[in-house]
Amino acid sequence: MAATSPTIEGFRAAFHRPSLVFAEIAWRWVFGATASALVGFSLVEYFNSLPVSRADSTLLLTRQPALVLRALVHVFGGSLNRGIACSLIVMLALAICWIVLASMGRMATVRALAEYFRKDLASKGLIVEPGTKENGFTTLARSAEERSTKLSPMRGLLGLNVLRVAVVLGSILALLASSILASFVSPDAHPRPGMAIVLFLLLAGFVCFVGWELNWWLSLAEMFVVRNGDDALDAIAAAASLSRDRAGSVLAVSIWTVLAHLVAFSVASSVVAVPFAFIPVAPWRVIFAIIAIVTLVYFAIVNWLYIARLAGYVCIVEMPNPSFTQILPVAPPPMAGNVIDVKSMIDRDELILSDIPNLALEP
Repeated sequence: MAATSPTIEGFRAAFHRPSLVFAEIAWRWVFGATASALVGFSLVEYFNSLPVSRADSTLLLTRQPALVLRALVHVFGGSLNRGIACSLIVMLALAICWIVLASMGRMATVRALAEYFRKDLASKGLIVEPGTKENGFTTLARSAEERSTKLSPMRGLLGLNVLRVAVVLGSILALLASSILASFVSPDAHPRPGMAIVLFLLLAGFVCFVGWELNWWLSLAEMFVVRNGDDALDAIAAAASLSRDRAGSVLAVSIWTVLAHLVAFSVASSVVAVPFAFIPVAPWRVIFAIIAIVTLVYFAIVNWLYIARLAGYVCIVEMPNPSFTQILPVAPPPMAGNVIDVKSMIDRDELILSDIPNLALEP
């Protein structure tokens, strides 16, 4: 039987199930449009709350850098509290919106992918008995009775997405702390800006890597919440077990999708740079429309690659482990007349078979 490649199966599922890609695009773009509208309206209201006197308007119209800066300092002076309060409200609203939309979208896509691969593997004869476990995670969906005793998948998804938001917030705070630590290397008495920049880049790189790794673990655990009905902690443990026992398959799916993402980003960056060369001769509305279309196409390709990666992970979980093979009993040798003569098979001259104690030790 030919081996099944989770990477190829993931891309094949993304091709054969375009509705899943559209569902992923729908909830992500709805959140993006909501976030853009909310941020835009917040900025408009914030700018409308700023007092601009006639003197400030006069200074702004001079277009002299020193005078314009003085006017801006006077306009924005005393509005820091309003800006911080507005930013906190917007961030809280966006976090809640993302948690709900991401939970609903992930529950729909994982369920559909699990059903798709179960039917596909069943057609190939690769189905494992329901309820058995391989490598610390369930190979197929639990029965209805076992699933009913578990928590609702929505609760587990909400918990994991709250943790993901906490990881992002912690990463932002860690970056601020990194900038503060880097500033200690270059005090005013002995300024060393080069060393401070290098230290900040090292700390920022470490923070970004740890934050990305934690976010990846939590996103992988969402699959087990939907598929097995686990809570957040059990799902994280199942994700760790999957990454440990099938590290090769998980790494292959991740690497190939990341490489495809890099190729898409490189192509999109090159295409976006072309319209900027026509700024002196073309209307800015046309250039802006071209850039917006290319950006949306790039985001659609990224969402398609995300579904392909998620499908590869689901395929790995649904696939039986090839290292576990069924051991068949060895057939006994044929006997003449189907009668086994036990006495003829025993050597009575062998001393170790005697019932007299210590007979084998006698000279």
